[in-house]
Amino acid sequence: MMMKYYETLYLVNPNLADEDYKDVLTKFSALIEKNKGVLIKSDEWGKKSLAYPVKKFDRGYYVLLQYCGEPSITSDLRRDLKLDDRILKYQTVKLSDSADPEKLIREAQDSVEKVVEQPETAEKVGSEGLEKEVENGV
Repeated sequence: MMMKYYETLYLVNPNLADEDYKDVLTKFSALIEKNKGVLIKSDEWGKKSLAYPVKKFDRGYYVLLQYCGEPSITSDLRRDLKLDDRILKYQTVKLSDSADPEKLIREAQDSVEKVVEQPETAEKVGSEGLEKEVENGV
């Protein structure tokens, strides 16, 4: 089954307790699955400095979600990200118009295994040239 392939990067309030932070992660992962999407990968980058202040914060938790779904999934996700006070900023990029979720999940697992086996020679897989549609949230 072919679906559209998206990536959403969002910033979470750095002052949240661990329990609240985990609640945010669970909420948005569950939202994707509730909308008949397939979560390929959830990548927590941790608390990092921001290039410029966002809502008076100079740090934030970065979280990257890669998922497949129908086009309506992004509007539902965007609405919830915008309404949640714990989210500082977000951006969604459509990576592909037709992708096989099962194949992407296998590739994500294979790349993790390669990094574990050979951390010094692992290459970072990028998505340059695949960006077609970008949605920003302030």
